[in-house]
Amino acid sequence: MSWGSRLVELASAAGEDRLIASAGPVLIQLRDATGESAQIFRRQGDWRVCVASAERPIGLRDTIPVGTQLSMKAGSAAQVLLAWEDHDRLLEGLQNARFTPTVLAGVRRRGWGQSLGEREPGVASVSAPVRGPSGRVIAAVSISGPIERLTRQPGRLHAEVVCNAARVLTEALRKNND
Repeated sequence: MSWGSRLVELASAAGEDRLIASAGPVLIQLRDATGESAQIFRRQGDWRVCVASAERPIGLRDTIPVGTQLSMKAGSAAQVLLAWEDHDRLLEGLQNARFTPTVLAGVRRRGWGQSLGEREPGVASVSAPVRGPSGRVIAAVSISGPIERLTRQPGRLHAEVVCNAARVLTEALRKNND
């Protein structure tokens, strides 16, 4: 990893406290609106780490505790965290990934990602980017749950509300930076 990209990651970590401070109510609202578990992921090197979550209180759920490290090679949050990276990091991230350049182009075009059984069989998810004050993607807000509930087109059901949650978090980070 180059020093430049490492410094960018360290600088973005400074925004993490503001992100987490804003996350609770937004994730609870997202969970209640969708009926699914909601999370925020940040990239740390080759991993994405859950930095905040609101679990579905009852029934079948996809539980991802805070601190969980997941691969950057599968899942809608990984797609979102990778889609806006510079060319070299994008190519590096696509090596052995469960998604393709075409999928990432779709994420950039729509402004959200979805996955069906990509990270774990039977689990679907929808994610959208949270941007820091500079406009750079610093996190992904996600919902995840069983494909039976989220259907084979989870984005059609939930992209709008997930994107709204991402916008609220992005605005909170901009306000805190003024």
